[in-house]
Amino acid sequence: MEAENRIQDPPIFFAHRGGKADAPENTLSAFMLALSNKASGIESDARLTQCGNVVLNHDRYFGSIFRRRQIRKSDLTSLPVEILSLSGFFSKVKGDFHFSIDVKDSAATEKILEIARSFSFPLDKLWLCHPDIEKIAEWRSIDKEVRLVNSTTLDQVKEGPEKRLSVLKEVGADAFNMHFSEWNEGLVSLCHRFQIRSFAWDAQKEEQIIRLLSIGVDGIYSDYVRRMSNSWENYKNYKSKAF
Repeated sequence: MEAENRIQDPPIFFAHRGGKADAPENTLSAFMLALSNKASGIESDARLTQCGNVVLNHDRYFGSIFRRRQIRKSDLTSLPVEILSLSGFFSKVKGDFHFSIDVKDSAATEKILEIARSFSFPLDKLWLCHPDIEKIAEWRSIDKEVRLVNSTTLDQVKEGPEKRLSVLKEVGADAFNMHFSEWNEGLVSLCHRFQIRSFAWDAQKEEQIIRLLSIGVDGIYSDYVRRMSNSWENYKNYKSKAF
């Protein structure tokens, strides 16, 4: 197997929700463990509280099934302590890593950028993800440096991959993110022709990760950080012996 030339080399290995296979998702302990396990990127989800704080949580609700409350209608002080604010994240998680944020509340975008700048986090390592191309275009008009990702599935690309990538190139997107099973060598090459990175989410098994590496994918999201790092080492060893 011979990998295509990547735009992002080495590829980025994102710990999905901090690597939720190894620690409670989207928690400080998960993020710290992911980096210690050699993740080159962290993935999380951003939502706004009622008081305008950005917090990292996948679900819009918190609390027990009988006392569920919306994050958007709650103040930061009323949230469980394990729900981390974005400012809290940047104040505690240090190092050289990429940070991918699934922006669940698009109104949080400018606040995310403001907080990242205040902590001097490099915007060329901050990846904001959204399925809506219009949102991506809007965000590019706000900032020229931050990385923008169109996250979707192939069945949602009604116009076809080539047309989608052409539009993404036009609006200034940096990456196209689809389920790992939908990627093949041809689609990766098509992405690279438009100078857009190919990202794959939900790759949980080592054989899935190695296949993605072999076709030249630029970024991988997984719950299993050590499987990604092990797969990368095994892949590099194979390549060195093959050549």
